[in-house]
Amino acid sequence: MMACGSVNLPPGFCFSPTDEELVLHFLYPKTSLPCHPNIIPDLDLSLHDPWHLNGKALSSGNQHYFFSRAKENRSTENGYWKEIGLTEAIVSSASEKVGLKKYLVFNLGEAPQGTETSWFMQEYHICSSSFTTASCGTTRGRRKSDQCRSKWVLCKAYEKKSCEGRQGVNCDKDENDSGTELSWLDEFYMSLDDDLEEVMSLPN
Repeated sequence: MMACGSVNLPPGFCFSPTDEELVLHFLYPKTSLPCHPNIIPDLDLSLHDPWHLNGKALSSGNQHYFFSRAKENRSTENGYWKEIGLTEAIVSSASEKVGLKKYLVFNLGEAPQGTETSWFMQEYHICSSSFTTASCGTTRGRRKSDQCRSKWVLCKAYEKKSCEGRQGVNCDKDENDSGTELSWLDEFYMSLDDDLEEVMSLPN
């Protein structure tokens, strides 16, 4: 899946993990295990404008996944990623807080006078307080382990062509509305649902 620095999924495959899966199955192993799934590449966020991610990040549809070092300065050559003031807790199926998700928008130009674009990013962070390992037996061990895990974040960047600016958070929060068109199979099943509703509404 990785050749000449590019990452591509085979035809017919779609990479669409949940927030919980991104944190537990990709970000946690990346930050705490010597061997981890390497389908998602490491990229320096400051070296890539979002429109250059295709072919370098793991791309599925118009969504681009990559690991990056955690940093406060998210500037690139032509702009910068700006947090939009929303942070969500990621809760596992066991009702445990396992991570955090921040929302960002890409701005052209220099901060703080940049111009917003239609590129958005979700940045996943580990909630280290809920993660225990053998090295966390002492306060010093926990502090060292937490610092180690905080070095990496998992990023999901995407362009919302139908988004008319940042009018509230709803425009950015809808993960399913990421600009991906419905496949012919999805449309087929939706048409079946409509036909079934019409049949059920007919008088007996």
